[in-house]
Amino acid sequence: MSHHKPFGWLLWLALASPLVGTGQSAQAPAAGVAASAKQRFASLQQALSAGGQLNGSQGPRSVNWIDNGRAFSYLDGQSTIKTFTPQTGQETVVFDASGLTFPGTTQTFVYQSFQWSKDSKNILFQTNFRPVYRRSGISDYYSYSVADKSLKLVAKDAQTAELAPDGSKIGYERGGNLFVFDFAGGKETQLTNDAKPAFYNGRFGWAYEEEFGLAQAWEWSPDSKFIAFWQSDERQVPIYKMTDYKGFDEKYDSLPYPRVGDTNPSVRIGVIEISNGKKQWMNVDLQDGYIPRIYWTNIEGQVALIHLNRKQNHLRLFMANGRTGEARPIMEEKAKSWIDVFDFFAGINHLMYFPAGVNEFYWVSDRDGYAHLYRYDYTGKLLNAVTSGAWEVTYVHHIDAKNRKVYYTSTEVSPLERQLYMIDIDGKNKRRLTNTPGRHTVNVAPATADSKGNGVYFIDRYSNTTTPTQVELWDTKGKKIKTLEANSRVTDFVAKNAIATKELANFTTSDGQRIDISILKPADFDPNSKKYPVLVDIYGGPGAQSVYNDFSTSAWHQYLTQQGYVVVSVNNRGSGGYGRDFEKIVYEQLGKYESLDFAETAKYLAKQPWVDANRMAIRGHSYGGYMSSYTMLTHPGVFKVALVGAPVTDWRLYDSIYTERYMGLLPENEAKYKASAVTTYAKNLAGKMFVAHSTMDENVHVRNTFQLMNALEDEGKDADLRIYPPGAHGVAYNGASYVLLHQQYTDYLAQHLK
Repeated sequence: MSHHKPFGWLLWLALASPLVGTGQSAQAPAAGVAASAKQRFASLQQALSAGGQLNGSQGPRSVNWIDNGRAFSYLDGQSTIKTFTPQTGQETVVFDASGLTFPGTTQTFVYQSFQWSKDSKNILFQTNFRPVYRRSGISDYYSYSVADKSLKLVAKDAQTAELAPDGSKIGYERGGNLFVFDFAGGKETQLTNDAKPAFYNGRFGWAYEEEFGLAQAWEWSPDSKFIAFWQSDERQVPIYKMTDYKGFDEKYDSLPYPRVGDTNPSVRIGVIEISNGKKQWMNVDLQDGYIPRIYWTNIEGQVALIHLNRKQNHLRLFMANGRTGEARPIMEEKAKSWIDVFDFFAGINHLMYFPAGVNEFYWVSDRDGYAHLYRYDYTGKLLNAVTSGAWEVTYVHHIDAKNRKVYYTSTEVSPLERQLYMIDIDGKNKRRLTNTPGRHTVNVAPATADSKGNGVYFIDRYSNTTTPTQVELWDTKGKKIKTLEANSRVTDFVAKNAIATKELANFTTSDGQRIDISILKPADFDPNSKKYPVLVDIYGGPGAQSVYNDFSTSAWHQYLTQQGYVVVSVNNRGSGGYGRDFEKIVYEQLGKYESLDFAETAKYLAKQPWVDANRMAIRGHSYGGYMSSYTMLTHPGVFKVALVGAPVTDWRLYDSIYTERYMGLLPENEAKYKASAVTTYAKNLAGKMFVAHSTMDENVHVRNTFQLMNALEDEGKDADLRIYPPGAHGVAYNGASYVLLHQQYTDYLAQHLK
């Protein structure tokens, strides 16, 4: 679960309402300006619109490595695609939508995203996007030939589409069935024909998409001969209905949504051979569990399937023959807590890798206490651990099988940083490739290097507490080829405005656990004669991480510092990046250690001479809303105010896949579920609580908030409730409501904390 913000109006908010007199031109930083003389936001709305000035540019957009990693393409402006070749420095326009219209119309051609064919000869454009869930939507797809500049519609009203690796076809899912379009013959072929309501081929329902992280429920084989796909049956899953209460006759949206203990979606994996249309089901018994991932192997027609039991603490890997359906288990792993197959918060869709050219696979596992990369053969035999140490591998970017090199990001320097490394597949010759302190997000070219690992390029986006986002192009020899974005405008903006610099700190809890926090201090901070109110702004969910050595870009946080608040974030127990024991201590006891760490953070801050211990607030959204309310009620008196957005208040109300992963099953864990519920502790409310939710939240249903309000009222406890009916999980639903929500938060703090 996570805070999901609609993109369009947030982008508008970042670009609209320019700051008055902020001097946004790229001039030399005014480093000598005293803090008291720096400009401040005239209003909250002006502050929120400054998010763009703090975030700056992220450099090239929609980067795709092409020509076997020797060049990359990117979006320039709104619709022009250019390529850049690092070796020569040559930049070329390969697509310009200026003057281009949709075929057969006078309508200007616009698109949302694009993908290249493997041979870099064709581009597939996604247009007319209509959102469905967090990651999915229905679109029309057009193919563009780079050679003859022709544009043609190849898939209409498709939920997903992808070019075949050989570029000869496009596969797509429409209406719950799979299709292919052959470019040579200009012909569409339907591959499945049995879709029904809540019964899909090549498409996930809400639960699988939300909690296993994929939108596309099918995969091309590397040789373009097969498509493997999920068939999802949600006909027995309970239906959730919701309305925004507009008009005089309520209109309800509905979706299959399995809560804890409910009937789950049933899935099976099929493989279709494109040449003859033959379909074969893989012989893997679901057993009330899940198949969260499938992978094509290096052997023709062979697919690998991951099976998880319902508790998600027993993983089995099957090798299956796509033509016969025969499947054999080759590896299994059992854990005392849960086993991850992806990392939502790091944007990592896969923790298992099947590189082309070798009969080997790689797996990121925390089996020895920290997440590390392990190498196996196709029989399931462990060949070696590629990495080891008291730190975590967080992202595997590229495995160069020919030259036996792996490129990965890790926390080896610090859990607060991400740095890029290269290592041999046998664990030897490790070399660090990024050296600037901070949080690095890299995009490594999927290229074949020479025997020393040279000839591979990567784009490095990084920042640290004092440096806004820098975007640079490097090679693995250690040479910086080009600075793609320096964000001098951000530096200039910070120099002229009262922007707080993030400070990193740590303390040890009363039970001996070191906790990392970040602190933003008020403008004109005076530690000797003033005591300041504090807002602890948290998320706290399993695997998430709130504190990094990166640049502070929250415009609301900056506004609060200008209003005289200290703003603090916390890497509580349960956070990712610190190893298995730190993260998974929360297993089957959500809330306990997270709330303890937030209360301990407040106690640590209260010891600082510049903090007013009687004026502390805690705020969070989604899992953070759960934690702000749970902490307020289980540690009464620590925080005077709680700001609660879209909270889970009883895990028995949330979806089965996410919740059972962390809390186990019912009825065996009934007592643990009750102990983790906010409503259990309603009688303990000892301060002020503000709760905001939407009736159209399909993720965390508003029933959670209504049950909390009912529990509080049963105990004679007062709380302030705001309902935004049309909003989704983000509560706010447009620019005006976003400003309003934050104004309500800000006013509530001013009323009860200042």
